[in-house]
Amino acid sequence: MSRKIAFIGLGIMGKPMAVNLVKAGHHVTGYNLTREPIDALVAAGGHGAGSIAEAVADAEVVITMVPADPQVEQAVLGEDGVLAHARPGALVIDMSSITPQTSVKVDAAARAAGLRSLDAPVSGGEAGAVEAVLSIMVGGEAADFAEAKPLFDALGTTVVHVGPAGAGQTVKAANQLIVAVNIQVLAEAVVFLENAGVDLAAALDVLGGGLAGSTVLNRKKGNMLAREFAPGFRIDLHHKDMGIVTDAARAVGAALPLGAVAAQLVASARANGDGSLDHSALLRGVERLSGREVE
Repeated sequence: MSRKIAFIGLGIMGKPMAVNLVKAGHHVTGYNLTREPIDALVAAGGHGAGSIAEAVADAEVVITMVPADPQVEQAVLGEDGVLAHARPGALVIDMSSITPQTSVKVDAAARAAGLRSLDAPVSGGEAGAVEAVLSIMVGGEAADFAEAKPLFDALGTTVVHVGPAGAGQTVKAANQLIVAVNIQVLAEAVVFLENAGVDLAAALDVLGGGLAGSTVLNRKKGNMLAREFAPGFRIDLHHKDMGIVTDAARAVGAALPLGAVAAQLVASARANGDGSLDHSALLRGVERLSGREVE
């Protein structure tokens, strides 16, 4: 069934996600702070809007995909935001990666305004968004999840309702913890193998077929082999996410010894000017620690 969807935030992740909803037969109206991605959505068969109010005016479903908590609060809760202009009963789905506390706040405000809300962060990076193979972890009411499931199925291959409001963000925080540690240890293995004089491409191929294999290895080994770090997911954003998981873990009394080290290494990469690069550029930090010149 075709739905009228407003999509707010057409960045690295949001633009291909909105395009995939168009491909699935939905009427998608996009809004972004810059015009170029709106034009790209229109070229793909979608529609553009000049403001959030215009985008959401007739939408049955509103999806937001923005960088962090302040942008979610502005886009959803602000004076010119989604809740001020969406029609009664609309389903608001925030697919950004933010703190569970902000998702709970958004959910309460949405319901007070006569709307419904889900937090549905994703994992899979730009490639997963383009290929519509994202993993989507969803918090909120079961009935709202069931209504949104066909939309999620157009965006991802693993779609799971994980609990009430905020639960999706809690699971995403755990995801970012696992990904950061995986990328860091992959980077360490790459430098170790290179220093030992091993054929790196061959070594990563065989490692990928054994117990050491992972989605991180499969998706990020190409970046590391080519030293090509165009952002699929920026270190700046992973730094934000590591702050979320360390704060959330402290709140529930969970120790994250490896996670704390990984968070500091991500922070170090950012301090060394790598924040705009893909998180596979954690390799550059290992190279610095190993005494290599890093351009």
